[in-house]
Amino acid sequence: MTDSDSPLPDQPRKGRGAISNATGRYEATQRVLVDDGWLDNRDKADLPPVRTTVTPDKSKEIIAWNQSPDIPFDRSINPYRGCEHGCVYCFARPTHAWLGLSPGLDFETKLFAKDKAAEALRRALAQPSYRPEPLALGANTDPYQPIERKRGITREILEVLAETKHPVTIVTKSDLILRDLDILSEMAEQRLVRVMISVTTLDKSLARKMEPRAPSAAKRLSALRHLTAAGVPCGVLAAPMIPAINDSELEEILEAAQTVGARSAGYVLLRLPLEIKDLVEEWLAAHFPDRKEKVLKLVRETRGGRLYDSRFGIRQRGSGPYADLLAQRFRLASKRLGLNRADWRLERSLFCKPARDSRQMSLF
Repeated sequence: MTDSDSPLPDQPRKGRGAISNATGRYEATQRVLVDDGWLDNRDKADLPPVRTTVTPDKSKEIIAWNQSPDIPFDRSINPYRGCEHGCVYCFARPTHAWLGLSPGLDFETKLFAKDKAAEALRRALAQPSYRPEPLALGANTDPYQPIERKRGITREILEVLAETKHPVTIVTKSDLILRDLDILSEMAEQRLVRVMISVTTLDKSLARKMEPRAPSAAKRLSALRHLTAAGVPCGVLAAPMIPAINDSELEEILEAAQTVGARSAGYVLLRLPLEIKDLVEEWLAAHFPDRKEKVLKLVRETRGGRLYDSRFGIRQRGSGPYADLLAQRFRLASKRLGLNRADWRLERSLFCKPARDSRQMSLF
């Protein structure tokens, strides 16, 4: 960039959540979009769309392990890296920096598909030392994001889990999960599956800004209704709650989900680790300039004066008066609606190890 070049301001792109595409934190150089004098005002106001690309991910290990005391699972599988839903607040965005990419637009446009995930899972479950516990499917990125329609990686994983009678929990924002209702209903009969449908807002206009390529709340609630009717235990996850943006909808979301069959619920307060702080600030400036400072002030009040507190037990709920009030509202609404009363423990005793090679038949 020369002295005569001027940086171009980042602006929203149609169908995308992040405003900018800042270089990842591990890169030695930084890139900026500049005006070299060849763009007219029309060009600046109408930048070309960013296309989605999908690259094969050749990871040999498929199960990710964690020891976090505030997470209710110790293992998970993510069929994809990156997520086209484009949720600006997604806590998984910073992981794209590990790939030398931006947690901004790159995260939702440069995707990686683990096409050999089912094979890797079969190998992992066949290990003599493996012991079954509920496996979280889609803990980082959505297993039913748009590219799953063609790739079918999530379905292949479920087929292995159903075959081995391995317990699984699923979190998704997509009604595409209904495609796999045949597998899920069979697993539900054996207490092997539980589904949480994430609903962030019932406001269509707000949803287009927050999660531009995710299915509508109406479709998610419809999916919840069909899953419940098929005997699949379901709950709703109101996450994240963003102060002064969608927090007023908490009770309405829980009630809408309970009406269509949800029997459990959870919520998460907005988290802003690493690059997400800047991404959300940009997003607020672009879509809610009048509320930006109020939102950030309330977030700081829940994080000890900072925008993020990574301590276990605090990072998902926050602390202070605002966080306490949100927790109380959730407890009261859940009690009134009869949520979180059932025993959701999944069955572990039915697990049977697969053959290391799916083509190999059992001797007995």
